Amino acid sequence: MLLETPRLRLRRFQADDAPAFSAYQSDPDVARYQSWTPPVPVAEAALLVKQFAAADPARPGWFQYAIELKADGCLIGDVGVNLHENLMQADLGFTFAADRQGHGYATEAVRAVLDDLFARGLRRVSAECDVRNIRSARLLERVGFQREGLRPAFTWLKGEWTDDLFFGLLADRRPPSA
Repeated sequence: MLLETPRLRLRRFQADDAPAFSAYQSDPDVARYQSWTPPVPVAEAALLVKQFAAADPARPGWFQYAIELKADGCLIGDVGVNLHENLMQADLGFTFAADRQGHGYATEAVRAVLDDLFARGLRRVSAECDVRNIRSARLLERVGFQREGLRPAFTWLKGEWTDDLFFGLLADRRPPSA
């Protein structure tokens, strides 16, 4: 187990996570603002889970935390961290099953990851989202991120240009409650 909160375990992915991972990644509402196109077959999810499990959270590159409910051990989402080669900054992203959204799990998980990153000495964490993804933008602001910009028609995604919001959080400007 890597990180723990009162309700959640943030851990390395395991082979038996593939069916649950496939299920929430295959939900069109969950995938709407993401780079993949549903459905995500279990076999494809199993390959991704295997790659996630082999990653190292202390090394540059992406590491995906599997987010599990302590109460029942159910996989409800993931938080990804792309650690920069300088080990002083990272990008952050998150995905949660539709039926687990709106319960504070994402806020709890993202805060735990941020606590860990800043405790390891990171100076900056960045995030971005589609301007239409209001819930993700609000979550980022809730945990202390500052909106740093808007890039109109910045990303070509699923047959359309999308406007992207950019966010940043500096270690020395992080609100105490975040």
